[in-house]
Amino acid sequence: MRHQKAGRKLGRTASHRKATLSALSVAVIRHKKVRTTTAKAKEARMVVEKLITRAKRAVAKEGDGKPKDVHARREVFAFLRDRDAVSTLFNDIAPKVATRAGGYTRVVKLGQRLGDGAEVSILELVDFNLGQEKAAPKPKAKATAARKRGPKKEKNETTKNAEEAKTETAAAGTPAHAESSEPKAAESDSN
Repeated sequence: MRHQKAGRKLGRTASHRKATLSALSVAVIRHKKVRTTTAKAKEARMVVEKLITRAKRAVAKEGDGKPKDVHARREVFAFLRDRDAVSTLFNDIAPKVATRAGGYTRVVKLGQRLGDGAEVSILELVDFNLGQEKAAPKPKAKATAARKRGPKKEKNETTKNAEEAKTETAAAGTPAHAESSEPKAAESDSN
């Protein structure tokens, strides 16, 4: 029986598990979301929540011109081992979640991975709604596709106009081959 043995082993040794959770935490802090297996996402969520709470409390203490809480930054750095992630956590994320009582992250299940059938999820920060922002550019992609279609029609119209001009010149009595021979002569002069 596994009484009082909380947490998932994730099929790793303790040091490997700590390194995996550290890497996932850095990825969530940097990119605001990460795609991983559901088990890893649920374990990393607990770690990230504690790191954000630590940073939030440190930033709250630093208010009113007090010095930075270096101890809190060093404790977080001891786990993350990434200076950019620590600065992002304390400078960007902690002030944004200052009013939130908890629940800084969410796990969104995506289904099963095709290769091995593992259940896959996205672990993301709640206050950074990247999924909704990425949904907006899709109409822009359609607009660019419409722009690409537009010039093709214009090219077809220009070729039709050129063909009509040739037929008009032929009808007017000017030989059509005389116009086409002049550019060939110009091309041979340039070579």
